[in-house]
Amino acid sequence: MTNQKPDLKLIFSLVIVGIVWGTTYLGIRVAVESIPPWFITSIRQGIAALLVLGILLYKKQLSWIGWNNLKFQLIPSLLMIVIANGFTTIAEQTLPSGLTSIMSALSPVIIFIGGIFFGIEKPRLKGFIGVLLGFLGVVFIFRNGLDAILDPNYKTGMLFLSIAILSWSAGTVYSKKHTHKTTNIALNLFYQFSISSLIQFVLAFIFSSDTDVNTWSLRSISAVLYLAVFGSVLAFFCYYYALKRVTVLQVSILNYINIVIAVFLGWLVLDEIITFDFIIATALIILGVFIINYKKK
Repeated sequence: MTNQKPDLKLIFSLVIVGIVWGTTYLGIRVAVESIPPWFITSIRQGIAALLVLGILLYKKQLSWIGWNNLKFQLIPSLLMIVIANGFTTIAEQTLPSGLTSIMSALSPVIIFIGGIFFGIEKPRLKGFIGVLLGFLGVVFIFRNGLDAILDPNYKTGMLFLSIAILSWSAGTVYSKKHTHKTTNIALNLFYQFSISSLIQFVLAFIFSSDTDVNTWSLRSISAVLYLAVFGSVLAFFCYYYALKRVTVLQVSILNYINIVIAVFLGWLVLDEIITFDFIIATALIILGVFIINYKKK
C-alpha cells in the first residue's frame, strides 16, 4: 500500500487563506481612515476584476459563462462580497478590533450548523468540539472586551457586522453546495468581482457622493491596493480551490487562524500588547483546527 502524496496546492491554498485574510482586518482598518467604506470595497473589487481579466486574456480563457452560471455567480457575489465584505468594512469604522474578532468567530459555528442542515457536512462530534475550542480560544483572547457587545454606541456597527457574518456563512454554504457545477475559478471570480464592483460603486455614490478624493491618504490607498491584490484575487482564488477539495468546515475553521494573525499584526504594526492569554488562546485554536482535520491512518 503506497502512501498518498499530500496535495501541495491545497496546503498552499489553505495557508494563504489563513494568513492573508488575517491581514485584511488591519488592511480594512487602515483603508477606512480616510476613504468611505463603499468606495473601498468598490475600488477593491474593481481592481481585482481587472487583474483577473488580464489573467484570462493572457490565457485566452475569457468567455461568456451563460445565464445559468451567471445566476450561480450572482448569489455568492451578493452574499460574500457586496454584503459580507461591504458591511464588514462599514462596521470596522466604529467597532473595536477585539469585538469584531469575537463576532467573526461565530462564522464557523454558523457554517457548521448550516452545512449539517443542507447535507454537505456530517454532524460529527469532532467537528463540534473543534469549532467550540476555536470559538472559546477567540473569546478567551478578547474576554475583557465582551462588555462592548452591550455598548449602545456599537449598536449600528454590531448590526452591520451580524448581517455580514450571516451573509458570508450563507454564501460559503451555497458555494460549497454548487461548487461542482463550475470548473474555471478565475472566470467565475471575474464575473463575481465585476458584479460586486458595479453594485458597490452605485452604493458609494448614493451614500458618499460628497467625498473628496484629495483627502484620501496614500496609506489608505495602499491598503486598498493590498486588499485588491491579496485579499481579493489571491485569497478568493485559494478559498474556492480549497472549497472544492475539503469540507466547508475545514475551510471555515481558518477564520480562527485569521484572528490569531490579526492579533499578531496588531502587536507587530500597531504596538498592541500580546499577553499570556493570547498564547493559551492560540493553543486552543490550533487544537481545535487539529481535531477537525485529524484523520486516523
